[in-house]
Amino acid sequence: MSRIQPEPHFAHGTAARIGVLLVNLGTPQAPTPAAVRTYLREFLSDPRVIEIPRILWWPILNFVVLTTRPGASARRYAQVWMGEGSPLQVHTGRQTTLLRGYLGERAQQLALTVDYAMRYGRPSIPDKLREMKAQGCDRILLMPLYPQYSASATASAFDAAFSCLAGMRDQPAVRTVRNFHDHPGYIAALAQNVRDYWVRNQRPDVLVISFHGVPRATLDKGDPYHCECQKTGRLLAEALGLKQEQYRIAFQSRFGHAQWLKPYTAEVLAALGKQKAGRIDVVCPGFVSDCLETLEEIAIEGKSIFLGAGGRDFHAIPCLNERGDWIHALADIALSNLLGWTDTATHESLEKARLRALAMGAKS
Repeated sequence: MSRIQPEPHFAHGTAARIGVLLVNLGTPQAPTPAAVRTYLREFLSDPRVIEIPRILWWPILNFVVLTTRPGASARRYAQVWMGEGSPLQVHTGRQTTLLRGYLGERAQQLALTVDYAMRYGRPSIPDKLREMKAQGCDRILLMPLYPQYSASATASAFDAAFSCLAGMRDQPAVRTVRNFHDHPGYIAALAQNVRDYWVRNQRPDVLVISFHGVPRATLDKGDPYHCECQKTGRLLAEALGLKQEQYRIAFQSRFGHAQWLKPYTAEVLAALGKQKAGRIDVVCPGFVSDCLETLEEIAIEGKSIFLGAGGRDFHAIPCLNERGDWIHALADIALSNLLGWTDTATHESLEKARLRALAMGAKS
């Protein structure tokens, strides 16, 4: 059977729309072992995430990881779950709503549909792409909310989108936002977020700039993620006027026994605690929304590591979330990638097109 799906109903003379699809990693649907197991199965089955032969990984995933990890992970999610749901999904939804409003004000000439999808879980990338097609979007901008490009996150999101497009007979034009790790608006929003926190809570002795880790082997194979994290960290430190001894760049969320990008955030926190650092703050520029990795891994586990090693005071700085300057920057990134996609069709020209099509035998 052909994988090419039938096209949604089309009415001649209908103005085409432009879709802007934000993409984030994903989340379980509930803080329960069953929901976490479903999420982890999809996430850890992605060959972009686990780059070892399937024949070796499949039994480890199904008979080790999925039998031992969901319970512990569910308890971690439960500590940070919000009344509205998963923090990642809640913040991504709010960002989408705000971006829709900002773009509506700044690009009134464009017929825009702004939505979000998750690479793993719901709403899925294929579901949202098909929805946009059904709404008349013939051009779609894919915007992964990962500032730094990586094959395991950014490329995986594109894979899911292109796989869906492979099943469409009438494919929309597609553009992708590869990264924005050094975008001036993003860096400015990061820096102002830290400054605002320091105005309310004073400054630390050391700022730890923590990024999500990936296996070291990906760097050796040419993945630019490490370099882009380093650049983001350097630009943020420069914007804050920090000297080299006043900040550290580190990598968190190590999984498995292989070597990952170093230094590890947990080891940096322990070392600073042993050095009796008075106060440290941790900021996570790779996450534009607070999530399990920031609210639990850093704010709870990280704090315990630092204080347990002898540190005195620990602060986790919130992510950008719904900050106005960040949404402005996101709108700037979107608009710069929408250049040339203006739609100048008038009501009169659309009506003429509809009547012409009907005269030639079109059904609608």
